[in-house]
Amino acid sequence: MLGTMMDVPLLLSSILRHAEAYHGDGEVVSATVEGGLHRYTYAEMAQRSRKLANALARLGLKTGDRVGTLAWNGYRHLELYYGVSGSGFVCHTINPRLFREQIAYIIAHGGDSVLFFDLTFLPIVEELAEQLKGLKAVVAMTDEAHMPKSAALPGLLCYESLIAGEPDSFDWPSFDENTASGLCYTSGTTGDPKGVLYSNRSCVLHAMAIAMPDGLGLSANDAICPIVPMFHVNAWGLPFAAPMTGAKLVLPGAHLDGASLHALFEGEGVSITAGVPTVWLGLLDWMDTHAREFSILKRVVIGGSAVPPIMVSRFHSKGVEVRQAWGMTETSPVGLAAALKPKHQAFPAEQRLALECKQGRPLFGMEFRVAGAEGREMPHDGKSFGSMLVRGPWVAQAYFNTATSPAHEEHPGWFDTGDVVTMDAEGFIQIVDRTKDVVKSGGEWISSIDLENIAQAHPAIQEAAIVARPDTRWGERPVLVVVLKPGASFTRQDMRAHYEGKTSKWCVPDDVIVLDELPHTATGKLSKKTIREILQEQMAGRAPDPEIGS
Repeated sequence: MLGTMMDVPLLLSSILRHAEAYHGDGEVVSATVEGGLHRYTYAEMAQRSRKLANALARLGLKTGDRVGTLAWNGYRHLELYYGVSGSGFVCHTINPRLFREQIAYIIAHGGDSVLFFDLTFLPIVEELAEQLKGLKAVVAMTDEAHMPKSAALPGLLCYESLIAGEPDSFDWPSFDENTASGLCYTSGTTGDPKGVLYSNRSCVLHAMAIAMPDGLGLSANDAICPIVPMFHVNAWGLPFAAPMTGAKLVLPGAHLDGASLHALFEGEGVSITAGVPTVWLGLLDWMDTHAREFSILKRVVIGGSAVPPIMVSRFHSKGVEVRQAWGMTETSPVGLAAALKPKHQAFPAEQRLALECKQGRPLFGMEFRVAGAEGREMPHDGKSFGSMLVRGPWVAQAYFNTATSPAHEEHPGWFDTGDVVTMDAEGFIQIVDRTKDVVKSGGEWISSIDLENIAQAHPAIQEAAIVARPDTRWGERPVLVVVLKPGASFTRQDMRAHYEGKTSKWCVPDDVIVLDELPHTATGKLSKKTIREILQEQMAGRAPDPEIGS
């Protein structure tokens, strides 16, 4: 027997209609590429999204057509999120930090019909002009006053002119909630980038989950600033969750330096923000250098890579809660959030910090399994580790337009994340390492994350990474690669003294390499692959320290 409830599809256009109807005066503030701040309301954003939908229809797009974007976090990009997906098209966000060849591959593989871009990325689009000739249109996301003159792009359209003459009324179509809404490609660190095709249903459910108090904790009383880019995994779903809850939405554009972020947070009353550790390191260092504090910010969501305890402590010292979250392109992305329970508030500070530094516990709808050798499930004791498998309504079961499958061979229906983790009795998951980054020394596994966290707490170290080097006796040995703070020094002897008593002697890195900067991937994570290549060059001719690893 079926229930008697209405069958109303979960569509992204319903978020926009809700925001316009019940939070119409809510603000959207954007730092613009042209300069200055743009501000308007959700009602005005919805109106312009309808004009955009009409313009896309006039360009001849059909249901399922992909619309590419190369753009920062800004109000026009937000209009594309809704105008495209709400019409039954697919908003294909492209990461401009990828190599040109990867961008060209993604546009071609995604089968984009139209491309929209911010002026910042004009050189990329001009370089790819020959490969874009088959598109219905290429659109610069600006007004006529700032339109570039480009010989390489003779038919270039202007965003504001494109929508200017369109009616502001549009009936958002109703369709199957499983209809594709967005497309995002992985960063391609191990082969060609792979496309993850989100649905309206998956995006709405994900937005509802992260808005919950033990998710990212969002409400109409907040001003939310996603630093995580809209060109990667839908800015962690915040452009959907903010209007869903009626929160003020503050978009930083391309201005991600410490001074710009602090000014934006203070000026716009930002209460919640989200981004990767690299961004927060720059902000915290700038604030310390300039003796600045936060007056309104109450929570920072950190994801993308494991958060060093020292970073959590630095935010705590400024009166800001850290909510670590875990996710991947394939999981929309948020699957875990490290929200503490009431009983944890009575824990000693050090014990609470240890929990906050875990990747978190599962959001409702997400199931996790820790698989050990031969696929057996490991106990939830916070110590036994294995491969992290996940499934849920916003987890990819296939990649777009490819035969490659994300499913785990021994566990059909589960996605293998590539993370080695532990899980405790309450579901708190801690990543021990990425499968490809763990150091396998003498038959034992050494967590690069644990060693990086220890290193990051040293006052001389700005940023740290642990990578393995081959070793004839042990198979692999860890090496510490660091960037130092201005004027600081850090030797092998300093390293040994710092690690003493904090880890087993055999886990202490064999050596330390000092670099001017550490390489990062297109999504802001440390590029361990590049660091290993640098290490291979740097270690040539260096004698290992006989006192370490013995």
